[in-house]
Amino acid sequence: MVASMSRKPDQELRRGWTTGACATAATKAALMRLWGGAFPTEVAITLPRGERPVFALAQADAGPDWAEVGITKDAGDDPDVTHGALILVRVRDHPGGVLFRAGEGVGMVTRPGLPVPVGEPAINPVPREMMMAVVAEAAAAYGRAPEVEITVSVPGGREIAQKTWNPRLGIVGGLSILGTTGIVRPFSCAAWIASIHRGIDVAVAGGESHVAGCTGATSERVVQAMYGLPDHAMLDMGDFFGGLVKYLRLHPVPRLTIGGGIGKMVKLAQGAVDLHSGRSQVDFAALAEWAGDARVAGANTALEAYEMAGAPLAAQVAQQALMRVQVTLRGAPVRADVVIVDRAGAVIARAGS
Repeated sequence: MVASMSRKPDQELRRGWTTGACATAATKAALMRLWGGAFPTEVAITLPRGERPVFALAQADAGPDWAEVGITKDAGDDPDVTHGALILVRVRDHPGGVLFRAGEGVGMVTRPGLPVPVGEPAINPVPREMMMAVVAEAAAAYGRAPEVEITVSVPGGREIAQKTWNPRLGIVGGLSILGTTGIVRPFSCAAWIASIHRGIDVAVAGGESHVAGCTGATSERVVQAMYGLPDHAMLDMGDFFGGLVKYLRLHPVPRLTIGGGIGKMVKLAQGAVDLHSGRSQVDFAALAEWAGDARVAGANTALEAYEMAGAPLAAQVAQQALMRVQVTLRGAPVRADVVIVDRAGAVIARAGS
């Protein structure tokens, strides 16, 4: 998950490891017990870009035909909701190759459009490749066939998943096992934008004709109710207008609604594609020209400017924001509209279809 970026940290932030990296390490350690006869005290794996992190085992158990290892997820200084979760992997021999199963707290894919097919455990392609690589490595080391069943669990994962986008994406029953590099880089925007992209993929694959991206919970609630949209049509845009609309250029949906409060929508109207307070600012002089009210140039916030100039300014902001949406879409076959709401959830301006 993404945290506030309103200030820069005073020192270099500590990176962490993805759930996919943890599951890979647990798989390797469990295979060392299943095929080699003994658990290690720690285990090293090679990540896609060549890094070699070492993981301590948090839990280890075995039976006659299985072995299980737990690795505690360390997200470094990133406020990831899975930080501190136990990533648990059980392996057993399975003729016919490598089979992945979802254990407790790992979700199943129920909608098309994700990197994993419907009916499969929500273990993304790169973590699968990493785990298959350690299976091949261990099989060669111990003279075994690379044929094993891998069950990944995250105790408490069903509850943690409610804090993620998984329910909207059609991932039911728990978390996804994620990661493309194996590394969690603190306060990165990449994970949020990637989730927006997956939401669009799911909407496109499901034949949705109307999606919405909103800057916060209030505007999202209003827009969803206004158009009767299902949850999976609501894209968690947040501050990342550019990340959403640029992807829609390549993966168009017939209709798009952008919703938000006056502050974020003013920045969008003035050309920002990243609406965070630390990365874009309001031009009050330009806002005064739109309002035809010199007082607005001295306003401290967009809300104060709106309180000075009223509905005409909000209407102008909505029109300018719509123009920015259309410019960013670059002619993609997407019909757009804009909805601006106040903090109480009242619509104060609309533009477009």
